[in-house]
Amino acid sequence: MQACLADDVVFRSPVAHKPYPGKAITSAILAHVIEVFEDFRYVRELGDESGHALVFEAKVGGLELTGCDFLVLDADGLITDFMVMVRPLKAAQALAEAMAARFPSIVELAASYGAE
Repeated sequence: MQACLADDVVFRSPVAHKPYPGKAITSAILAHVIEVFEDFRYVRELGDESGHALVFEAKVGGLELTGCDFLVLDADGLITDFMVMVRPLKAAQALAEAMAARFPSIVELAASYGAE
């Protein structure tokens, strides 16, 4: 996934108020969220030359979740903006709790990516 991200990518979380700028933190978040999601699968793609919307389904803590990754691409096809939306609320709350518990590890992983 890292190879698809621009260095200045901005990650917009469905459960955090502020965006996360940079390839290292975005990569670390994505590495952890794929471990939190169960039965993750993309089910639909919409897009054009400037970006894509990828609809996905997964489970978090046994709760079914539907979400969408909105990706904006640069001229080289790298992701510059990665915004995620999820529903329903109960599953989004479960995702927020699971990711909050992992946040210290996410920050540590991001630091290791930044050192590469």
